[in-house]
Amino acid sequence: MSELVKVKHLHKEFGGNVVLKDINLSVKKGEVVVIIGPSGCGKSTFLRCLNGLEEIQGGVITVDGLPVEPDKKDISNIRQKIGMVFQSYDLFPHKTVIENTILAPVKVQKRIKDDVKREALELLDRVGLADKKDFYPRQLSGGQKQRVAIVRALLMHPDVLLFDEVTAALDPEMVHEVLQTMLDLAKSGSTMIIVTHEMAFARAVADRIVFFDQGEIVEESSDVKKFFEEPSTDRAKRFLKTFAYE
Repeated sequence: MSELVKVKHLHKEFGGNVVLKDINLSVKKGEVVVIIGPSGCGKSTFLRCLNGLEEIQGGVITVDGLPVEPDKKDISNIRQKIGMVFQSYDLFPHKTVIENTILAPVKVQKRIKDDVKREALELLDRVGLADKKDFYPRQLSGGQKQRVAIVRALLMHPDVLLFDEVTAALDPEMVHEVLQTMLDLAKSGSTMIIVTHEMAFARAVADRIVFFDQGEIVEESSDVKKFFEEPSTDRAKRFLKTFAYE
C-alpha cells in the first residue's frame, strides 16, 4: 500500500512552549492508525497540524504527495483531501441534517446538488439516521449529531479521515453507536487517524497503535494485541494500567 500521509521531523510550539518534538509518522492508504496517550500530550494538536489548522515551526507534512501549508492559497484544496470530525460536532443549528451534510460538497466542491443529496441519504441510512434527515441539530442526541458529522465528512470524499476524541462529549450510552459507525468505516477500507481514550475500541479498530507522551512518540506498534498486553516501554505500561479494558 502507498503512503498517503507522511510526517517528517514535525516541530510545533506555542509561544516558546514545545508541544510536538520531532514527530515522524507515515500512514498507508486503507490503514487505521490510533493515537493514544495522556491528556495534554499533543495528540489533538498533531491532528490539527495534519489538517493545516495549526502552523508548524519545523518539519514537513504531506498528504497524497502535497505539502500541508496553512498560509498557501491551495490549502482549501488540501483540506478537501482530509476529513476531520471534532468532539464538538460543529453543525449549523439553523440547518437540517440533510442541509448540514450537503452544504460543503455543493458550495465548496461545486458538485450537483441532487447527486450529493442522494449520496447523503444513502450514508444517513447506513448510520441509522435516514429518518432524521429533516431534523434540526437541537432535535438530535449527542450520538446522533456525531454520526451526522461523520456523514458530512464522508460526503467530501476525503483521502483520509481524522477523528479527534469524538466520543469525549457523549453520554456513555451514546458512545457505542458512534464507535460502531467508525468500526464499520474501518472495515470498509477507509484511511483513518483516530485520537481516542477508548482503549477497548482502539484495540478493536487499530492496524497500528501510536503512543504519545509529552509531545513525542514514545512507542509505536503494528502488533496491537501485543502492545496492549506487553508494551515495550515503561511509560506505556504505566499509562495502560490506568485503564480497565477487555
